[in-house]
Amino acid sequence: MYRYILEDTRHVLPFNEPASKLTVGTSTLTFHQDEVFAQVFKGGLKLGDTYQQVGQLHNIRDDEPAFVYRDNLWFDNEFLTTFIDRAKASGQACRAAIFADERERAFASYTLPLAASFERGHTEAQTGRPIALVDMWYFPKGYTSDVLPIAIDSEAEPRGFYSVPDFMAQDKVEELTHYLPKYGLLSIESWVHIFYASVIFGVFTRGYRFEEDIKHHNFLSLKLLWRGIIEQRQILTTSAAVKVGKDTVIDPSAIISGPTTIGDRCYIGPGAVIDNCTIGDDVTVSQGCQLMLSAVANNCFLPFRASLFMTSLMSGTIIAQNTCLQMCVIGRDSFVGAGNTFTDFNLIGESDGRGGVVPRTIKASNIHGELEDVGQVVLGGAVGHNCRIGSGLIIFPGRMIESDVTLFASAQRRVITRDVRYEESDHHTVKVAEKLVQRQYPRQGESDERTDQHTWERW
Repeated sequence: MYRYILEDTRHVLPFNEPASKLTVGTSTLTFHQDEVFAQVFKGGLKLGDTYQQVGQLHNIRDDEPAFVYRDNLWFDNEFLTTFIDRAKASGQACRAAIFADERERAFASYTLPLAASFERGHTEAQTGRPIALVDMWYFPKGYTSDVLPIAIDSEAEPRGFYSVPDFMAQDKVEELTHYLPKYGLLSIESWVHIFYASVIFGVFTRGYRFEEDIKHHNFLSLKLLWRGIIEQRQILTTSAAVKVGKDTVIDPSAIISGPTTIGDRCYIGPGAVIDNCTIGDDVTVSQGCQLMLSAVANNCFLPFRASLFMTSLMSGTIIAQNTCLQMCVIGRDSFVGAGNTFTDFNLIGESDGRGGVVPRTIKASNIHGELEDVGQVVLGGAVGHNCRIGSGLIIFPGRMIESDVTLFASAQRRVITRDVRYEESDHHTVKVAEKLVQRQYPRQGESDERTDQHTWERW
């Protein structure tokens, strides 16, 4: 089988890079896709051509089956396996689709908001339910415009990760509930989608599936119990639930609960607390740090008492002491200084129309930079690549700091109430600093003279 790639060159804000180059979880989106392909297509996939437009699919070969997908799609093994199996069984050319009504909670809550790539307005013939078409196809023998939609239900289960007072919840019954899918798919068009893929569809869903496996598979339960007896530990802290790579050093006083994966050559310091996280290679988590439901990519450094809650860090990032990140995404090679707080909840609610007050849902930017309601009452912020964030700042929910920005806390700007663009970077106001900062991630269609090597050498 050949695979053909539809290249999405649009830049995702605030990183100013296409989705395929961005880190989701602990690896780039392209690498994640390759890992899924290796598990689903056991016989391997031959690499076909890369196209820019759907209209170019007429050029695909007709001597072998073809799998076509857009390279900004994040999907798990379960979604891709289900689509391919059902497509092959049909004997027809097929296109993946997702249900788009309120009965489909995970896709409606996370996949469709902020996403413009899906073709909406379609209906599944069998059930009459609305569906959205995905840029993913299976052609058994060459291209044809006559394709059968294969609609997949996420079969999501609601899970509340903690109990909160009623005033923070939209619904007193649901509280802060997330919907964890059995079959997951996202189109990465916003930093919010990276948060969903890394955290909600990533480590959170992995934890849920791990719990379900324990309930329904006696062998796994016995294995955990046996490891707990041998290692004299609570079962979720044993080596059966916590996977540790080579040459990683963990202080005996650190508390690590599974399911957690820690890569090679990491250091986990005294008193660190890690609960259901994925940590890449060469990561340092120093004393007193707390990480929960988070993904930390390679070469990150967390000094003492840094805190991550449901947050995704891309590679080479430093989160300094006493900084708290909640439901955030931080780009590559960025520095977030000491004592910064990324808030995630609007203190002022809105009327429920019945004389009461409910939490106000948060807005975030789509791929065009336009604000849209994401339907979530708690959500942090995003920092781009190559940023330098000074100490003591407070960032409001849903705000973005563009790549290559430097921010100093000052009397004029200590609380970040809106998005910060490159032109507003504080390094422009300091002559020495401006000469030392090289813009590495200009916006799509823009260029910057500071990226010219000769100009850089003259400085």
